[in-house]
Amino acid sequence: MPELPEVETSRRGIAPWLEKQRVVEVIIRERRLRWPIPDDFEAKLTGKTIRSVDRRAKYLLFNTDDGAAILHLGMSGSVRIIDPTEPAAKHDHVDIRFGNGKALRFRDPRRFGSLLWADDPLQHPLLRDLGPEPLEEGFDGDYLWRRARGRRVAIKQFIMNAKIVVGVGNIYASECLFLAGIHPKRSAGRISKKRMISLAGTIKDVLQRSIDAGGTTLRDFYGGDGEPGYFQQQLDVYGRDGDPCRVCNQNISAFVLGQRSTFYCRRCQR
Repeated sequence: MPELPEVETSRRGIAPWLEKQRVVEVIIRERRLRWPIPDDFEAKLTGKTIRSVDRRAKYLLFNTDDGAAILHLGMSGSVRIIDPTEPAAKHDHVDIRFGNGKALRFRDPRRFGSLLWADDPLQHPLLRDLGPEPLEEGFDGDYLWRRARGRRVAIKQFIMNAKIVVGVGNIYASECLFLAGIHPKRSAGRISKKRMISLAGTIKDVLQRSIDAGGTTLRDFYGGDGEPGYFQQQLDVYGRDGDPCRVCNQNISAFVLGQRSTFYCRRCQR
């Protein structure tokens, strides 16, 4: 699934082509995504000018003066800028054509993505209860420590909870906990403030480095410019079970936590 860095990579790739551009046509070939695309979506968006392309958590927001289109890439979705005359392939479900002669094409083979409209996007049920963005000032170790007080949940599940902090998906949770030296199963409420400060720092660092590298290409994701991300070359633990730890040479271990594969080093993480 595309995580925060992949979505941010997509946003940066498409924003220069869409901002300040007027939507001249919306073509929907398949409405049956995770939630059906609303029947009035075309009427809501056609004729509007895209004022900005923003990201909240893993959602792309195409903001206009009268509301916003909210796009989630789902498990395998991608967006790219095309010439509108380019023939649509089997899984190319939506084209949004603009006055500059370009179009945004949304492809989603598994149809787990979504495309919705909101008059007030930040109050939409999908967005209004989300936690802070990890790369903004409202997120730090003090915040994590306060939110963890009295919580017995495993720290990996804690930082993957979008109501605590957005965008720390499965891949990056394993990576951040490794760099902070924290065992994924340790109870969030038992971690000291000093270690939480370290963890918040690794979350910021790992996500920023991944964005700078263009995201993590695992399975189907491609960035807005059609090029894959390369952060997977830098992963320390995720997907490396049985391989030697880059720090201590102990083999990386794996187990399932909360129905998600979890990777860690027995020696480096406590």
